[in-house]
Amino acid sequence: MANTQKLPLRKDVPEKLTWDLTTVYKTDADFEKDFSAVQDQLPVIAQLAGSLENGADALLKATGLYLDLNRKLEKVYVYAQLKNDQDTSETKYQAMFSRVESMVAKFGAAVSWFDPELLTLSESTMKQYYDQEPKLSDYKRLFDQTFEKRGHILSNDVEKVLAGASDIFSAGEKTFGILDNTDLPFPVVTDDNGNQVQLSQGVYGILLESTSQAVRKQAFKKLYEVYGQFQHTLAATLTTNVKNHNFKAQVRKYNSALEAALAANEVPTNVYQNLIDVVNNHLDLLHRYVALRKRILDLDNLHMYDLYTSLVDKKSPKYTFDRSKEIALDALQVMGPDYVSHVKEEFDHRWIDVVENQFKRSGGYSSGTYDTNPFILLNWKDNLDNLYTLIHETGHSMHSYYSAHNQPYQYGDYSIFVAEIASTTNENILTDYLLDQFKDDPEMKKIVLNYYLDGFKGTVFRQTQFAEFEQYIHEQDAKGQPLTADFMDNYYRDLNHKYYGDAVISDDEIGLEWSRIPHFYYNFYVYQYATGFAASSTLADGIVHGTKDNVEKYLNFLKSGSSDIPTNVMKKAGVDMTKPDYLEHAFEIFEQRLNEFEKLTMK
Repeated sequence: MANTQKLPLRKDVPEKLTWDLTTVYKTDADFEKDFSAVQDQLPVIAQLAGSLENGADALLKATGLYLDLNRKLEKVYVYAQLKNDQDTSETKYQAMFSRVESMVAKFGAAVSWFDPELLTLSESTMKQYYDQEPKLSDYKRLFDQTFEKRGHILSNDVEKVLAGASDIFSAGEKTFGILDNTDLPFPVVTDDNGNQVQLSQGVYGILLESTSQAVRKQAFKKLYEVYGQFQHTLAATLTTNVKNHNFKAQVRKYNSALEAALAANEVPTNVYQNLIDVVNNHLDLLHRYVALRKRILDLDNLHMYDLYTSLVDKKSPKYTFDRSKEIALDALQVMGPDYVSHVKEEFDHRWIDVVENQFKRSGGYSSGTYDTNPFILLNWKDNLDNLYTLIHETGHSMHSYYSAHNQPYQYGDYSIFVAEIASTTNENILTDYLLDQFKDDPEMKKIVLNYYLDGFKGTVFRQTQFAEFEQYIHEQDAKGQPLTADFMDNYYRDLNHKYYGDAVISDDEIGLEWSRIPHFYYNFYVYQYATGFAASSTLADGIVHGTKDNVEKYLNFLKSGSSDIPTNVMKKAGVDMTKPDYLEHAFEIFEQRLNEFEKLTMK
């Protein structure tokens, strides 16, 4: 009997496949010095409350200390988080990260007075301050972001209470997380090879890609049996979260929770509504793709559990990590030599933690802060999906690199609204590159087109479906409608049928899907996946098929950080996200590739 292959322990992973965190702190002792420095300064900044009216020098002093502490806190946070994520079983780093999380809450309370007090300064007072102390002009946009919220920021005492109650407000999200990740009792199911495997979120995703409909169906049914048993509890956790958002929006005098959430990133609500409207106008394309899936799979009845298996008989090619780096560098040549040089730096200087080891955090992400290089966490598998993950996270890292190297600290980060644009632009560039590489290989071309079409379905159509559901439940709660499990089941099932059409059976279980989506706890976050992918479709098209001017505008976008309103940054890059044109262009590209895929599969 063959031995079961086990994941390596962290200490057994080759050093070249791990990230080098000594670029953050040489030793844990260096981390402790900065941690203590932040801790010691919290009472100092708290004591500055009431000082902003004392003149320009007082505002400059308070702002400088605020940003210095925040900068140091971000650095200790990133170090502790990355140390913990590389091996979550190591109690030393569990404790380190826990201490930093507590410090973040204490910092929030210590500086909670700053914005309310800044808002007491009139426009004429601020003009005097800028005249008296020219250095304050370096922070004008930072101050203006707060002044834009005038009327929504409360008194010092109330802000302090809200900051201190952050753990209480997040109770619904935390309870869901514990249930979903730890306490839900998932059963054993049968995989493709007839093996008995413990069902989990990760295993479920793999089994839905199975070529056996029986395997897919069993995984689907068994997973939702569990969520069905707990749907009333999960309705309560989600309701708590929705009420939290609606309460804060009301207290802060916003017209809706949606407006409050988008205002945090300076995004007008028409961006959200345009997305839902334009996607709804193009649902016929999704219906076509679903009908094509039914035909290719040759199924009498297509179910929701049949939407993730490959439509291409040929197995996806294997891509090693080293080969994937070569492909990524070749595909990204269109970005110009400067961009490529920094990607090489990422690949050559251990910015990436590559392979899976025991107790390593799952998934992938890009992290880092202003005073560190970006870092990427992967759990590498030799497949096309991981090639895309590598180039996706590289997009995030290059965005962080360019922002930090071209903006002062206060503008060196970027809005979450534009974060997914840099990553998915890289994905779209890779798709163009691969389609060109395989133009004479119809089988490989089908694999790439299938990957793109499924990605568009999951990122644009599916995330917009989530966004529409999220908006609806917030609106219904605001009207006094109880968000019972039955109420959400019925609406979600109807919404699902609207999106996917008559070619697929919207199984009863799909009505429960809302109960297992963590993003519904993220406060109107998911729409940005869809808007980001659509915007990046336009940007990548210009970079690949346009002129050097397109590349230059794109690099300037990466360099902009938060130095301007996000939609203004995107306008300078060539995409007006307050209008629907960029969405329409994304659907044109989707339709062209759907047409191409249909022709290839008809042969």
